[in-house]
Amino acid sequence: MLIEHPPKIFRLLTPGLFRMPEEGGRRVYLTFDDGPIPEVTPWVLDTLDRYGIKATFFMVGDNVRKYPEVFEEVMRRGHRAGNHTMHHLQGAKTRTEDYLRDVEEADRLIGSDLFRPPHGWMRRPQTKRLSKRHRIVMYDIVTRDYSRRIDARRVVENVKRYARPGSIIVFHDSLKSIDKLRTALPEAIEWLIAEGYSFGTL
Repeated sequence: MLIEHPPKIFRLLTPGLFRMPEEGGRRVYLTFDDGPIPEVTPWVLDTLDRYGIKATFFMVGDNVRKYPEVFEEVMRRGHRAGNHTMHHLQGAKTRTEDYLRDVEEADRLIGSDLFRPPHGWMRRPQTKRLSKRHRIVMYDIVTRDYSRRIDARRVVENVKRYARPGSIIVFHDSLKSIDKLRTALPEAIEWLIAEGYSFGTL
C-alpha cells in the first residue's frame, strides 16, 4: 500500500505535490513515466486518442535524445511533457550538484517547467533548489505496472481502489510495463469513465 498510495501524512503536508485540487466534477490526471520509447509510447498515444484523453508524460532526457521523433509525436498530439531527469537518477543516491546538472541537461531537450523525481524521492536540498524553477509533481496512485510480481488485473485494481477526484495516476511507457499495460490501461480508462471521471493534464 505504501508503494501504490503515498502515506496520508505525506499527502496532508504537501497536497499540491501528490494530488490536484478539486475544481468541480470528478477529474483525474493520467501520467506516464520513463519514456518516450518507440516500442511503447506510440501505442499509448493511440490508446489515449481512442478515448479522447490528453495526458502528461514525464520523460527521461536520454530517451528524448535517442528518439526525438517519438517526443515530437507526443507533443504534436497535444499532450504535456515533464522532466524526469536525463539519466533516471535517484536523488537519494546522487550528489545534489550532479543531480541538478542532470536535470538541467534534460531541460535543454524537454523544455518543461514540470518535474517528477525518479522513484518519487529526492533529498531536501535537491527539492529546495529545483522548486525554484520547476513545479514538482508527485502522484496519488502508482499502478505498479512495471512490477513482475503483479498482473494486469492487479494494476487495474490499484486504480479502482485508490482513484478519487484530483488523483494523479502513474503508468509507465516502458518495456517493463507494456505486457500489462496493453490490458490494464484500456480497462482502467473504461472503469474511470464508467465512474464518471474526466481527464486533465497537469
